Amino acid sequence: MTQKGFETLLAESAEIHGHLCPGQVIGVRMAMLGCRLIGLDDPQSRTQIKKLIVYLEMDRCAGDAVAHVTGVKLGRRSLKFMNYGIMAATFLNLETQKAFRIISTEEARDLAQVYAPGIEGKAAQQLAAYKLMPDSVLFRVQAVRAKLNDYDMPGPTRSKTICSRCGQVVRDHREVMIDNMPVCRPCTKDVYFSDPHEISLGHMNCEAKSTLPIQTAV
Repeated sequence: MTQKGFETLLAESAEIHGHLCPGQVIGVRMAMLGCRLIGLDDPQSRTQIKKLIVYLEMDRCAGDAVAHVTGVKLGRRSLKFMNYGIMAATFLNLETQKAFRIISTEEARDLAQVYAPGIEGKAAQQLAAYKLMPDSVLFRVQAVRAKLNDYDMPGPTRSKTICSRCGQVVRDHREVMIDNMPVCRPCTKDVYFSDPHEISLGHMNCEAKSTLPIQTAV
């Protein structure tokens, strides 16, 4: 990536994330390597932003760094969160279909004292060492094929289905078919919450008001 250097990206990412930590270094370097491998040197630019999809496999500090460097977002559908609990991310170029999965090595932790022997404190030592390690030490890289279907693509909603049990609208083909009938995932009970009860907003209602002056036609 040629538009911004590592230190600039790291400083920006740390500010957005809220603090500087070893995970920020890993995430920034992971994103820079991933973009380089798929041929993008300025992923946030108008010409490249729509070419990139990133799959994140962890919800840790490095994830914020990857998102910042690449510019991918859940709302754009360019960021896909895969909750695998692995410090890894896959970078896909939609134009070329090239995809590489980059995994942070566990060996890098043990080698921190080799690359930054004079730094005291585990976190500080890792932070300094991760800046110095070659990509080949800090990461493992796999060439992969990303499983991306039409319903995963950025852009407008590609399908709307009505749950046969509760009537909820389900977008982008995320329903589950049970007995040949579409069912939303909350109705399957395979979800993150339980025991849902509707409540009345009542006294909690508030009116959305604009703080901008209203201009009227003369």
